[in-house]
Amino acid sequence: MGKLLFESLSHEVIGAAMEVHRTLGYGFLEAVYENALAHELALRNVKLERQKQLPVHYKGLNVGHYVADIVVEDVIILELKALSKGLAREHHAQIINYLVATGIQVGLLLNFGRPSLEYKRFTKTSNPKNPRNPRQKK
Repeated sequence: MGKLLFESLSHEVIGAAMEVHRTLGYGFLEAVYENALAHELALRNVKLERQKQLPVHYKGLNVGHYVADIVVEDVIILELKALSKGLAREHHAQIINYLVATGIQVGLLLNFGRPSLEYKRFTKTSNPKNPRNPRQKK
């Protein structure tokens, strides 16, 4: 099996998120976790930008922007949640859409709203298949 794209940076972010969850627990608003995670990453000397506007492209045209919760080292989008019911398929679709629209290749979906931190790593491949387009050639 090959090495994951930005594997060590992804592990560093997940470790920081686990530390935040271990320290604060669950039950706070998303903004509290964003503040704490940004601080924890800064303590680990990880470069990040909060509430970063990223351009959204459609067939070569900039059609607007999306504001990422946190972008790490310009290569990983962090989408933070504080959901007591846990992550659902629409949250997965949300971060996949962000990766496709912005061109960033790695995204981490982090949910602080459960007794244990819930996280999922997503990557945008160089040749993505769109399951919503039934006419796409296989």
